[in-house]
Amino acid sequence: KKEYTGLELAEKQYCDYFLPALRQYLFERIARFCRLFLLLKKAEKKTTKAAHNNRSLHYLNRAIFYMIFATLCFTAQNSAIRFVDHLETTQLVFFRSFGSVIFCLFVLIRNGIPIGGNNKKILLLRSATGLTGMFLFFYALQIMPMASAVSLRYLSPFFTALFAMWLLKERVIKWQWLCFLIAFIGVIMLKGFDLRISAVGLIVTLSCAVISGLVYTIIRKIGKSEHPVVVVNYFMSFSAIVGGIGCLFFWKQPEGWEWLALASLGLFGFFGQLYMTKSLQNAEANLVTPFKYAEVIFTIIAGWMIFSEYQTVWTIFAMLIIVIGLVLNVYVKEKFKQ
Repeated sequence: KKEYTGLELAEKQYCDYFLPALRQYLFERIARFCRLFLLLKKAEKKTTKAAHNNRSLHYLNRAIFYMIFATLCFTAQNSAIRFVDHLETTQLVFFRSFGSVIFCLFVLIRNGIPIGGNNKKILLLRSATGLTGMFLFFYALQIMPMASAVSLRYLSPFFTALFAMWLLKERVIKWQWLCFLIAFIGVIMLKGFDLRISAVGLIVTLSCAVISGLVYTIIRKIGKSEHPVVVVNYFMSFSAIVGGIGCLFFWKQPEGWEWLALASLGLFGFFGQLYMTKSLQNAEANLVTPFKYAEVIFTIIAGWMIFSEYQTVWTIFAMLIIVIGLVLNVYVKEKFKQ
């Protein structure tokens, strides 16, 4: 019979008793959250007098709930990608895009919205840059921990500010530079403490953040001249075509449950975008955008529970520093607008 040292015994008790109990608790919390979401959807159909008397608070609570649900959808999408990370990136891009194209076309046709759009050149530019960013992010999820990839990708608002200053001649507030510095300190800490992040992974994810910043700048340039679903449909259709062509040359045969994971990419991606948009339509951006960064927390939990991607105290602290910089950036911008 093996004799354990004090440290080995503590580790064995941690793995045998604490981890299963914590996993069970988290599963129960997630199930409760889903039940609450279904109850909220039913309650929307019965508007009460109290909701009318406190309309702003009602819409704010609903917007926050929508944003959290959207982050759960994006977490599920990232987890599905992680589940099939041995497949080619072109396959992931194709299935993510093709599934969303079906939903977009349904919405466009049902509402009688012209599919062609007004400015095809800028729509194609947005589609090409968006495809590049999606390809880089999916590849990052395949070669590094999910939580680290998501945290680093969220640096995109800072690059959006730089591109907007250069291309749209918008002003960057001096306090935003401090927010940039805080976030990049978090990046340096994350790279230093998480030895699973290679130089290639860091470059790929930061490049994804830069491209995403350019995408958001192009979307701001498009403004209200195009219907949002038309913009998304161009992006998804372009990505599906390019991803489909790539699948002809780079293809690995999925097996069993992997087909379901691939099919779910478009579903989770579409509803994540839908409920994030609905959240921003129901309340001011500075009140709900910070909840978007809950995706980092959900991704840490999903990575640990499903894929055994453990995080140390220091890597979590580094991710927290990044999120603090991002939330402060949102707060400073909104204060400046006011």
